[in-house]
Amino acid sequence: MTAVLFTCAGQRVDIVSAFRRAGATTIATDVNQLAPALYHADRGAPVPRVDDPAYVDALRDLVALHDVRLIVPLTDLDHLVLAEARDRLRGAVVLVPEPETIRRCSDKYLAHEFFDAEGIGSPRTWLPEELPADLPYPVLVKARRGFGSRHIYRAANRLELDFFLDYTTADSMVQAQCHGEEFSIDVLCDLDARCLAAIPRTMIESKGGESIKGMTTRDDELIAFGCRVAEALRIIGPANVQCFREPDGKLHVTDVNPRFGGGFPLPTAAGSGYPELALQLANGERPEPRLGDFREGVGMTRFFSVVILEESEGTLEPVREQAEAVPEDA
Repeated sequence: MTAVLFTCAGQRVDIVSAFRRAGATTIATDVNQLAPALYHADRGAPVPRVDDPAYVDALRDLVALHDVRLIVPLTDLDHLVLAEARDRLRGAVVLVPEPETIRRCSDKYLAHEFFDAEGIGSPRTWLPEELPADLPYPVLVKARRGFGSRHIYRAANRLELDFFLDYTTADSMVQAQCHGEEFSIDVLCDLDARCLAAIPRTMIESKGGESIKGMTTRDDELIAFGCRVAEALRIIGPANVQCFREPDGKLHVTDVNPRFGGGFPLPTAAGSGYPELALQLANGERPEPRLGDFREGVGMTRFFSVVILEESEGTLEPVREQAEAVPEDA
């Protein structure tokens, strides 16, 4: 069985569980002992903070202890650390792109400039000190390095724009608001940045930047667009491409997160086989692209669940009989 180390595991029980079902031995790490994913993995391990100099050493020790073949980060927090420490992690395959790609994806203005240069559709975007006189209101004030839909404000006119630029505490940019239908495309690329799969889904409802309702759609244009974006950026491993199809039919990419997206359960249920493909990459195989190999019309609606823990001899252990899942609004 291939051992997989998940970093910053947090609440991503869905991903850890999917890899277990695919036959992996799962080791989940987090700085917080209450992270639910720790208790759904075969092994859970506390580690220092990502910005602690001992963080990489702790991961390296776990790689050696469990003969880890694959490292998969589950949030954006340690991508750059892992990419720069790739050679220190005892030969484990680290499923993140190179540092240049990570820096580009983490800064939305740099990403916009890249897409513009590559001829890939992107909403018109300006730095606050470079605003033209004829801004196409409404516009969005967006954090250049934001996540989870934080620090995003909609301005209907110049008065509101000036207010939000003064109000926000984040290094921001100004972007034309898209008016079409929003989609997410979950892609997976091999270690040579070759796109193996791309699964589009509708964004019926999201909260805090994370999809909670959606449906897979077989749209050849979106599949090709997801592949083009991923390969232009040289994505390694998973990424989530967020885009709009505008009223004129053009596709504009608004964000790319080089990790498994929040809507991971949906492409998984639709037959993505992403955990299996990732395990093949970890074992030195070169799987062929499987574009379009998924079920369309598969829907997802999400709710909160719980892990009940009890203290035992100084550690927290999951209670065998778990409580029933509770509604999101509970």
